[in-house]
Amino acid sequence: MKKLMVSVLGVFAVLSVMIPVEVLADQRRRVVVRRPVRRPVRHTRLVVHRGHPVRRSLPTTVVVRPARRTVVVGAPLVFLPAVAWSAAVVSLPARQQMIWEDSEVIARDEGWVDANFGVDGRGNALFLQIEGKAQLNFAEVAFANGNVQVVDFNDRKYNSGSYRLLDFADGRHVKTARILAKSDSDDTKLTIYLSK
Repeated sequence: MKKLMVSVLGVFAVLSVMIPVEVLADQRRRVVVRRPVRRPVRHTRLVVHRGHPVRRSLPTTVVVRPARRTVVVGAPLVFLPAVAWSAAVVSLPARQQMIWEDSEVIARDEGWVDANFGVDGRGNALFLQIEGKAQLNFAEVAFANGNVQVVDFNDRKYNSGSYRLLDFADGRHVKTARILAKSDSDDTKLTIYLSK
């Protein structure tokens, strides 16, 4: 038994000399970075403003995720007629055409999540990338002039992919974006891009 222990310790000693310390340190860093961070889940009542064009029954309680960057829309909000969304998978524009991006990860056990994004940038299209599976209800895009364009996802489920969320080829100043979504996988990552 004593010889076996000495042999095992000898093998570990040889391996520790053969493997550079930097490799072991990198391995430790990777483990720390991948540790998931869970937010406390607090449900609250869904708020939609007067004039909101989606008339179907909406979820009553949601988890609200405030925007990381606060943006104020100066003009009074005016809702434009809702746009029905066609979920065609597209390629994202080249990296140098992206002006802004932000993402939100939602978990299945959170239920409906009201995710808000402070864009505050000028561009010509918004893209939505889904990693996982998500059920989407609607999106609101608020412009600097106070107009709010609602995109109606019609409460359908969508798979991973990149989609054009809204196109405004004339170039508009987008102040905020809001998406009401629910994860159909363990976790779903929603990323919004503004392109020029």
